[in-house]
Amino acid sequence: MKNYETVFILNPVLSEDQIEEAVKKYENLISKHKAKIVAKENWGLKKFAYPIQNKKSGFYHLIEYQGTAEVSKTIEMEFRRDERIMRYLTVKLDKHALDWSEKRRKKLKVKAKV
Repeated sequence: MKNYETVFILNPVLSEDQIEEAVKKYENLISKHKAKIVAKENWGLKKFAYPIQNKKSGFYHLIEYQGTAEVSKTIEMEFRRDERIMRYLTVKLDKHALDWSEKRRKKLKVKAKV
């Protein structure tokens, strides 16, 4: 099992329910393929450096998971088919990226407690 991190941007015109539904769809897809979700983060609405599909902002989400390469291929195929997804990026994490990701999650937990 390899570690992957996927960041995807959802269309800014979606309602909160539609965003939640889209995120759940991909979480279920990951679980369906016997992969384990390690972490997920909602980064919220962010402005783009340049327009994408004539939009100036989008809702960012990150999902970190452990699974096979087949899982990431399946997710990316679904991203291409989904109109709500504006952009996505999947990265295979090496040991250094895993360490950095762990530190980032710990830092976020500390900030959440304060």
